[in-house]
Amino acid sequence: MAKSNVVVAVGTAVQDTDRSKDADLALKALAGAQPSELQVDDATSARLVKRIDRYMMPLLCVVYALNFLDKTTLNYAAVMGISAPPLEGGIGLQGNQYSWLASAFYFGYLVGEWPTTRLLQRFPLGKYIGFNIIAWGAVLCCFAAVNNFAGALVLRVILGFFESSVTPGFALLTSQWYTKSEQGMRTGLWFSFNGVAQIFGGLVAYGVATGAHGSGYSMASWKIIFLICGGMTTAFGVVFLCIIPDNQTNAWWLTKQDRLLAIQRIKGNQQGIGNRRWKLYQVVEALTDPLSWAFVTYALIAMIPNGGLTNFFSPIIRSFGYTAEEALLYGAPGGAVQLVVVTLSGYLGDRLKNRLLVSSVGLIVAMVGMSLIAALPAELSTGRLAGFYLNQTAICPFVAILSLISTNIAGYTKKTTVAAMYLMAYCVGNIIGPQTFRGNSWAPAEFTFIGCYAVCFFDVIFIWWYCRKRNKEKASRMDVDEGSGMGDKEWLDLTDRENPNFRYTV
Repeated sequence: MAKSNVVVAVGTAVQDTDRSKDADLALKALAGAQPSELQVDDATSARLVKRIDRYMMPLLCVVYALNFLDKTTLNYAAVMGISAPPLEGGIGLQGNQYSWLASAFYFGYLVGEWPTTRLLQRFPLGKYIGFNIIAWGAVLCCFAAVNNFAGALVLRVILGFFESSVTPGFALLTSQWYTKSEQGMRTGLWFSFNGVAQIFGGLVAYGVATGAHGSGYSMASWKIIFLICGGMTTAFGVVFLCIIPDNQTNAWWLTKQDRLLAIQRIKGNQQGIGNRRWKLYQVVEALTDPLSWAFVTYALIAMIPNGGLTNFFSPIIRSFGYTAEEALLYGAPGGAVQLVVVTLSGYLGDRLKNRLLVSSVGLIVAMVGMSLIAALPAELSTGRLAGFYLNQTAICPFVAILSLISTNIAGYTKKTTVAAMYLMAYCVGNIIGPQTFRGNSWAPAEFTFIGCYAVCFFDVIFIWWYCRKRNKEKASRMDVDEGSGMGDKEWLDLTDRENPNFRYTV
């Protein structure tokens, strides 16, 4: 294919560059295809989406549920005896050691996030994610052999390192296979399975715990829950390797013609399906883009409450006056709330073409929920439990912004860089969150969380305003950009700021 000389506008500067050698994998895949082979009408698109959904979405949903379940298994173990002295079957946790175990996962995640985003770009996407799924499942099983705080701390760090690939990897898969108008709901769907994990984990932990009281086990019940969860993850990791392709070009469950059409149908995303060349200028653009830092700010602040509630929800519910077994069981409805609200937020956000404002309602509801917990007297345990359930809505904007990284950040290196920044901030927030608790008391955290929700609400409004502002600026420059000779812009791995035809979704 002949090389194309491209003239693109970046801010006020104009660059004349040869882009064909930097082109997206899609341009190479479509080389030589006749225009008649690439016609995608509504019926064809609908047929392809159904097939893609059938093979991709069930596994993405189940694996993401396991991703949440595995990192929060420690939460169930906390009320199943892991903190007890060694002679009583635990590992003898003291003081704030449980809080540090909760945070240790995110130290590993933080260390792994930057290299894993580079490896997601460098290696075959499906295979790399599948390897990491199997690895973290094996690590989780190893918890059954732990007998002290130091060993558990090391395993939590390693677990976080391997799990760091799943969220950015799934975001890339979603942007690779779905159009902009489809991404919000799909991202919301697989992320909502955190709620399914919370339901499933609570019920399994409750069953194991009550079984231990009824008949007793030769192994401590908290060790059994680690083996169950780790074994399931390893098995699904193998299935993931067999079914999820690296991109459309090697999807065995599509015909050769459908592979081309699956690429062509996402042409309007202006992003392509992947580029393995690391581009420094795109890293610089990511680091100097105000939108990137607005995303980072949100993840950092929003994850402070999340880090506390995710790792302490069973002890929190128990603090309302419930037994250990009841605390495990009553955590399940919180997962159901999250499943419904995240899925509904993604659906309505795409339907109303406003993911940010729709999802921001979740922050308002969460502030009400946390206020109930803080203000109601201890004897009103039901009202405080209801406040805990309302807090599950706070995750909605985080999911919406995660989907917007797929939708609104173009240029493969820039996208992976912004995803890394976002998830590194996610880690820092989750590290801070458990430290807002003081031993068994979480009173200091209540008002901190309300303040975090308020800051996040205004950050969402800023992102909404800024994306609309950029769209207006791009529209005003269209007359200048027309005739710039940018053939096949969609497949040239241009960033969202380089491509004059790119438009931001809100």
